[in-house]
Amino acid sequence: MSEVIAVSSEGPTLDDAVDPRFGRAAGFVLVDAAGGVRYLDNGGSQAMAHGAGIETARRIAEAGATVVLSGVIGPKAAAALKSVNVASVEGMEGLTVGQAVERYRAGKSA
Repeated sequence: MSEVIAVSSEGPTLDDAVDPRFGRAAGFVLVDAAGGVRYLDNGGSQAMAHGAGIETARRIAEAGATVVLSGVIGPKAAAALKSVNVASVEGMEGLTVGQAVERYRAGKSA
């Protein structure tokens, strides 16, 4: 299975800012190994009173993501991601989606 990177994002492009939230992020930009980009809207999870991170983790896994880049991922969401074999990297706030993907790939290959 090829790697699909999901980045919590404030918009649908590589130039949009990384959303520092995971469960209540506006959406996720998904980038595949071939450079394909698609957007997964997360509006439904934003409206949830409880369990947004867990629901978001489920949706990310269903979308085929193998790793998530975000600002902060809560402990329940992190456990949910781990349970569906999706790796997670925190601390990407302050970057664009494209910069976060570049940083992740550079760190991964180093």
